[in-house]
Amino acid sequence: MILQSSQEETNNEPAENTPKASRSRLWWLIVPLLAVLAGGGYLYWGAKTVPAAKQEGAKSASLPVPVVAQAAGKADVGVYITGLGNVTPLNTVTVKSRIDGQIMEIRFREGQTVNRGDLLAVIDPRPYQVQLTQAEGQMARDQELLRNARLDLQRYKLLWQQDSIPKQQLDTQEALVRQYEGTVKVDKGAIDSAKLQLTYSRITAPISGRVGLRQVDAGNIIHASDTTGLVVITQLQPITVVFPVPEDNLPRVLGKMKSGARLGVDAFDREQKQKLATGQLQTIDNQIDSATGTVKFKAVFPNKDNGLFPNQFVNARLLVETRHDSVVVPASAIQRGSQGTFVYLVKADKTVAMRPVVIGVTQGDDIAITSGLDAGEMVVVDGAERLRDGSKVELREAGHQRGQSGPKGTAASGSPKGQGEQQGAVKGAGQKPGGVQQGTKP
Repeated sequence: MILQSSQEETNNEPAENTPKASRSRLWWLIVPLLAVLAGGGYLYWGAKTVPAAKQEGAKSASLPVPVVAQAAGKADVGVYITGLGNVTPLNTVTVKSRIDGQIMEIRFREGQTVNRGDLLAVIDPRPYQVQLTQAEGQMARDQELLRNARLDLQRYKLLWQQDSIPKQQLDTQEALVRQYEGTVKVDKGAIDSAKLQLTYSRITAPISGRVGLRQVDAGNIIHASDTTGLVVITQLQPITVVFPVPEDNLPRVLGKMKSGARLGVDAFDREQKQKLATGQLQTIDNQIDSATGTVKFKAVFPNKDNGLFPNQFVNARLLVETRHDSVVVPASAIQRGSQGTFVYLVKADKTVAMRPVVIGVTQGDDIAITSGLDAGEMVVVDGAERLRDGSKVELREAGHQRGQSGPKGTAASGSPKGQGEQQGAVKGAGQKPGGVQQGTKP
């Protein structure tokens, strides 16, 4: 019985393990089959779509790229030396009282423009009028004493000739006359001093210019020793700008000045967009700052419209040379790469070629070309980022190129200039591509 039971158990174990083994073998067959199906599908669809993509790419590559082109022009280009300058008045005066006294009147308004000699304030003149009267009275008394002494001297001379008086008495009288003459001179000086002090009671403008804020009000007592003064007057016309220039530029500027040339200087605002005034170089400092390697230039400006204000920071631009009939193109035409600066030249067959150029000074929105390009040659000024050497192009106007889309829904490349700015697709040779403004050294 025991042997039979063992055989039954042995026969039952394979029966229980058979379904699990079957499922395991089934999964080992399904997984490789799925992998094979996935790989085949990928290869099938890839082989089907890649030719279509290549065909589409080839089709897009053959389409012309919309661009804006412009002919290189000629213009007179200025070579400038620039520097950050500080507006400095020629004269600044703190108006002070020369005498002590009470301010009776203020005759100016804050911020008013005054001329030299204009009355600014009045100090109580009565104490100085009294001093003048006293000095005049003292002089009148001493003049009478002098007159009487001279009469006595004439009498003593007659008596001495008659041997009626000793010589000592005559000498004493002559000394007395000289003493009174000296006293009268002192009195005259006292009168002049009193008159001068009286004129100081009327404070006038020592220079022409603009008055600042009032420091003392009417009714206050002021003294000649006061440090604040009554008001500050600053001369605005003319006015100067002092700006540093690298020492390397000094020989060229000195050469121009020695030849008698008058070098013009323009003053621009901080953003270098608005020209504030135009003047001339007046002088150069007598030494170079060893710490910065610069030398100070001073330019004078008429400043008739008061466009320059004391202590204002401006960008000064000194014109040292004018290069006539220079080839100029818009700055947007200049491209930069590993081979250096270049432009895309539009050829007659509506393809472009990379043309290496050497750039010169910047002239507003234009750049001068020193070599590599001739006036009249067409260059791409908008849409160059989609080009390469030999690309086909389609010339568009600036507004059309910037606002519309390219073929197949591809957006046309935008211009580096602001939107809404109109610019023709082509300008004729010899025509200036932009207004001649200021330039800077390359």
